[in-house]
Amino acid sequence: MNKRRLWMDRLLRGCLAVALLTAVAFALQHRSLPLDRLRELEAESDAMLLPIADGPPEDFGYVFSRLAYRSPGGRLFEGHTWDVDHPKADRQFLIGLLRYTRIHSRRQEQVLRLQDPNLFQYPFLYAVEVGYSYFSEEEAARLREYLERGGFLVVDDFHGTREWANFEEQMRKVFPNRRIREVELSDPIFHCFFDIEEKKPVPGLQFLYSGRFFEQDGTAAHYRAIYDDNNRIMVMINYNVDLGDAWEWADLPQYPEEWTAYAYRLGVNYIVYSMTH
Repeated sequence: MNKRRLWMDRLLRGCLAVALLTAVAFALQHRSLPLDRLRELEAESDAMLLPIADGPPEDFGYVFSRLAYRSPGGRLFEGHTWDVDHPKADRQFLIGLLRYTRIHSRRQEQVLRLQDPNLFQYPFLYAVEVGYSYFSEEEAARLREYLERGGFLVVDDFHGTREWANFEEQMRKVFPNRRIREVELSDPIFHCFFDIEEKKPVPGLQFLYSGRFFEQDGTAAHYRAIYDDNNRIMVMINYNVDLGDAWEWADLPQYPEEWTAYAYRLGVNYIVYSMTH
């Protein structure tokens, strides 16, 4: 009996050692770019981005729209504004959307503000860094009307308790009496095109120099939502998740393909869901 217990102890220790070595090797493999080099890559990427002349939005069945918003007090927070990853992330994602589906999509994004007179012509909105967003009462009312009339908002790339608190405060202006809920894996949004069987973390480019999946004091990826009275998702919330970086850096060999592929599948599902619900 003692010999068997000793053998089991040795086996367990061996498995733990293998798991530890695998984790270390994974981290070393992907922590292969220093911060300065990543900043250079971002600048080079923006400089190489070619303009797209795809015709007016009304010529297409779908247009990817990015929400431009103000920040609290009108201040600018470097690296935390509505245009982070813009326009490369949007356009790289649209390449994937056209490849995966037969949606007649424009390859160029449309930037919209909530007071834009054409807002209701674009039923899909994508917003990033919403931990630094600010809505006036008029903007909140406009967004509420947009969502209740069938619009769909995806928020992405915000992290930690401080950014969550600001986002929640802005959403209470929009929907004072609607709660934010975790989205179950059985929800149609995870199965309307691709079958998403697991809610995975998708870290930003910072992982390549920090080795950290989560930013600030974030500890887990959350996929949450605000639903309407018919159980339709109006606001899809990617918290402690950075789909935008996964799209933007799909062509960077050091950024893991697993995360890029997952981010593309989620994004396609969000678009199909917005068009069918």
